[in-house]
Amino acid sequence: MNILVLNPGSNSLKVEIVDCDAGQGHAYDGKKLVSVSAEGIGRDASFLRYEGKKVAYREPMEAGDYGRALDGILSRLGGRDSDGGVDLKSIACVGLRVVHGGPELTTPTEINAQVEREIAALEKLAPLHNKRSIEVLNPVRKHFGHVPIYGVFDTAFHRTIPEYAFRYAIPLDLADRHRIRRYGFHGISHRYMLERYAHLAAKPVQECNLVSMHLESGCSVTAIRGGKSIDNTMGMTPLEGLMMGTRCGDIDPSVAALLVHAEGMTLDEVMILFNKKSGLMGVSELSLDTRILMQHYHTNPKVKLAMDMFSYRVLKAVGACLAAVGEPEAVIFGGGIAENTRLVREVIGNGLRWCGLRLDEDANERLIDIEGRLSNADSPLQAWVIPVEEGLQIAHECCRVAACR
Repeated sequence: MNILVLNPGSNSLKVEIVDCDAGQGHAYDGKKLVSVSAEGIGRDASFLRYEGKKVAYREPMEAGDYGRALDGILSRLGGRDSDGGVDLKSIACVGLRVVHGGPELTTPTEINAQVEREIAALEKLAPLHNKRSIEVLNPVRKHFGHVPIYGVFDTAFHRTIPEYAFRYAIPLDLADRHRIRRYGFHGISHRYMLERYAHLAAKPVQECNLVSMHLESGCSVTAIRGGKSIDNTMGMTPLEGLMMGTRCGDIDPSVAALLVHAEGMTLDEVMILFNKKSGLMGVSELSLDTRILMQHYHTNPKVKLAMDMFSYRVLKAVGACLAAVGEPEAVIFGGGIAENTRLVREVIGNGLRWCGLRLDEDANERLIDIEGRLSNADSPLQAWVIPVEEGLQIAHECCRVAACR
């Protein structure tokens, strides 16, 4: 079964075609046929085609919004040219990553009018993402007619977080009235890392006690006990938690009030600052891409500060999640930053020597964008890098649902 996977980010749209079978046991059993993306949507957009994790081809494209970006991608995919054209008539269903599913949307769900309204209503809790998922629906329907579209929700994996962990310390009636709670995000990625680790360790998922890191432009750490998420660093929205590419992460709420009064900013302007102008980009004043930042780490003080802040905050979050898990066996590095930035892995690995992690320095140098063990074989706490394949995970979950129709 060929499944078209759509993964909208805050300024990019990744599109993959995955061949998977309803009988396959795991996401990594699927086969990726095509992997492309539109980057810089709304600005100077580019079309990219990937071979593995590497960019094999790039060209400018018109992409003023996510709908037009998808139109451009689909026209290229159907062209049977150097972009690796495929027969789009072979698509059996579409899997759409949706960041926020709220408390109700906790399983892969076919998107009808009611579900679309629920996704749109949750835009206020994921302003950089849910809107993007809605924008691609019309182009999908135009190109594929009645092919079913399934939403796969980043919050779904975290539905097992216990109440004492997801509650904020505010009056309960107020929290319940407005659905204010910690939801957790990047669940698709964390689920993939969990299941892939279980395979590598040759043990059942339900016996795995881990801390997994998803480190990209958006970042989070998850505590996993008995194969279930019990905490995640993100909260009601994807702004809480770690320092990220352009997001500030944890910050004293009083800073917002101070900026409103002292700088004359509106609350909306403050939220734009926290979401789009902070994090690695805001501190370094250079880039959110750690591959670029590391080229200037030893010569630019602001870049060094940004990378040191980022690495320290991840280390601190991992330590907290290790305590939450109780008897962890491994920490998992996933996502672009974790897969290719040696400094971040070194800071975290060395910072966790107190709890038994022994980082293999040769492995840390060698394992760039590839899977493998980062720790010594006899390390009491293991460390692995597992390149995340969200497209395979989304397709796998959609395939199982579609097979039951």
